[in-house]
Amino acid sequence: MKNIVKTMVLGGAILAASCTDLETQPRQSLTPETAFADVDGMESLGLTAYGTLRAFNRYGQQLIIAPEIMADNLRIIANTGRYIGQEQNTDRAHIGIWNGGMWSGINTTNIVLSQIDDEEAIPGDAAQRQRVKGEAHFLRALMYFDMARIYGYEPGKEVNGWDKAVILRTEPTLGFSNADFRARATNRQVYDQVIADLQAAINLLPNASMGSANVYRASRGAAQALLARVYLYDSKFAEAAASASAAMASFGLADDGTGLATPENYISGFSTAPNPESLFEVEIRANDWSTVDGVNNSVSSLTANVFASAQFIATATDDLIESYDENDVRRDAWVETTRTGSDETVYRSAKWLGHKGDFLENLPIIRAAELFLIRAEARYRTGDEAGAQADLNALRANRGLEEFPISATGQALFEAIMLERRLEFALEGHRWFDLKRNGLPITKAGRFEDIPYEDYRLLPPLPTGELLLNDQLEQNPGYN
Repeated sequence: MKNIVKTMVLGGAILAASCTDLETQPRQSLTPETAFADVDGMESLGLTAYGTLRAFNRYGQQLIIAPEIMADNLRIIANTGRYIGQEQNTDRAHIGIWNGGMWSGINTTNIVLSQIDDEEAIPGDAAQRQRVKGEAHFLRALMYFDMARIYGYEPGKEVNGWDKAVILRTEPTLGFSNADFRARATNRQVYDQVIADLQAAINLLPNASMGSANVYRASRGAAQALLARVYLYDSKFAEAAASASAAMASFGLADDGTGLATPENYISGFSTAPNPESLFEVEIRANDWSTVDGVNNSVSSLTANVFASAQFIATATDDLIESYDENDVRRDAWVETTRTGSDETVYRSAKWLGHKGDFLENLPIIRAAELFLIRAEARYRTGDEAGAQADLNALRANRGLEEFPISATGQALFEAIMLERRLEFALEGHRWFDLKRNGLPITKAGRFEDIPYEDYRLLPPLPTGELLLNDQLEQNPGYN
């Protein structure tokens, strides 16, 4: 089996299908002799899957900006052709990552998982083998979760019974011999696979210290945190609360908020590598970008004007700015400025400043604050309103709002949780999904009409080329 994989995957006999779920080329330059010689080689191969996350059509830009523009946090202030349709939620303007290389990353994790347990063919240290396997499970889970939450509804939140998610593959596609076309799996099937992967990862991965360089790779706590997020989307609220608590214990976070960023270092944390609150962060180095990537594609260029060549196309909506309490340090994440050639007051981001130089910065994917907000929402949903209030207030005390505790109950408490998420994660890619997963209308801050949850535009279309290539694929409703 080892020789077959070497020949077909790295030896050149691969399926040239870079735009489909059948993509087989791992994004790396390893030789077969290196990649499959031992656990060191398998680790190197597995690490290439991290590169899938930093691309500009994924977390490098689209998954950070689009969910904010498509809802009520950002507005376009310069028409460069980017995100105009997403701001107006026009037909087919959405988050499109189907053709963005995610399948390549998934296939890489599948290759690793298919080989790593073969101790005779892949010799090496047992602890290292365990970590490589755990990372592959974690990364596959994250990539499938992102695909599922974009292209389908969450389980239990289906509209008119539509439960299709994405194609599910857990075995590597090595070449024409096993490059079969498949139908989309259900959202339940994909979520079950994601949960199983994360449960496996938790048992395999080592611990990590929050905000240290070891958060650049998956850890036990990061897997627990991602599982808490997945459970929240899946409406498994008791499990979400338990997983959030487990992640907090793994990273040494106290129930009273000790360990979170304080008002004094919250903003500066976004110009620190890694962010002091990071539980999982994608590191980007200068050699990961071309000379024009930063100015053309980075979140920093599109949301801040700290570099003269920045595009600066998006700013905070007035509605978002007005939602902050004057004592809230998170308001400082938006700095008043003007655009070149205009005297209009707009706001640049203070989260994405390209602090590593030339628009370069890391990507904090999971931060400690999310654990408190996941648990608050989960506790509210399970009837523990006092616990939900405690989690909100533990976070707020570290955002300059200790003198303004939340005491709301019922629907008002839920709305306070949603507001807290909006303020905490503005320009971090959560807003659209927070509304969608709760079955709520997509609010537009008065700029455009709100989008009812039942509207077909909640889901993106599958690429036409994919439908023509694979007749087993079904298009999302409203696009036929």
